[in-house]
Amino acid sequence: MSTSSKRLIIKTVCATIAIGAVAGAIGGAIFAKAGWYNVGALAPHWQFAYTFLEYGMHESVRHHARDVVGEAPKDTASLRAGAALYRANCLACHGGPGVAAANFAKSMQPGPGPLIDAARRWKPHEMYWIVRHGIKTSGMPAWQYHMSDQQIWQVVGFLSALPHLTPQQFAVFDAGIDAAPMPDGAPARPGDAVRGQAALAQYACQSCHIIPGVTGSKSFVGPQLADFGKQEMIAGKLGNSPENLVRWIRDPQSVDPLTAMPNMAVTQQDAADMAAYLSSLK
Repeated sequence: MSTSSKRLIIKTVCATIAIGAVAGAIGGAIFAKAGWYNVGALAPHWQFAYTFLEYGMHESVRHHARDVVGEAPKDTASLRAGAALYRANCLACHGGPGVAAANFAKSMQPGPGPLIDAARRWKPHEMYWIVRHGIKTSGMPAWQYHMSDQQIWQVVGFLSALPHLTPQQFAVFDAGIDAAPMPDGAPARPGDAVRGQAALAQYACQSCHIIPGVTGSKSFVGPQLADFGKQEMIAGKLGNSPENLVRWIRDPQSVDPLTAMPNMAVTQQDAADMAAYLSSLK
């Protein structure tokens, strides 16, 4: 085969791929604009789409969790602490032995599913990664910003024990202890803008604000935060400094009792990280 023939074949293949990509993009745009896809939760996902996404999720978790270092505790005190955390944060969506999920979770698409057999499907370091990082497009949140590392391992330890519990044992195991709050206190390090960008999303700040670099719908409940670092005042009440911003983020009602901004139970360190990112928006 001559060089010119090879070049012609390569050009033809490239042109075919390009045309196919453009046609696919146009078709997708038409499909979305027409509104043909039913986004209602009464219509479940197509099975092939669900199966494909679930397969991809499993492989993604295994890939990203391969470097996780740690061990789930097995002592009784840690298991009870994990049970309390499970009851407070997981039971509503995933249920437990003899306990159904809450009504809102039963019809979620995709459904959260029970965790009674999680330890049979996932290794401890994989369960840790899932709890810590969450799963996009599934409703599973990332608990990294709402549980300490120790608490996440306690949950993993409890999940490892869950397949062996009867409904009666689960009820007894889960009784008599409340979940400890997320550890707080003075920041262990200076504010980290990169971590703060992620923290803003994990505390759902984009639900009310348009924040550069934080993906979300266009929302005008609260002010836009573009160029926040250039502002002189915070909520018209405080000078714009990292310390004042941390105070505002953690307890807005103490600054302005009439503000609609809620207290999101942000830890001191997370608030310092969020303040670092917002201050960098100039």
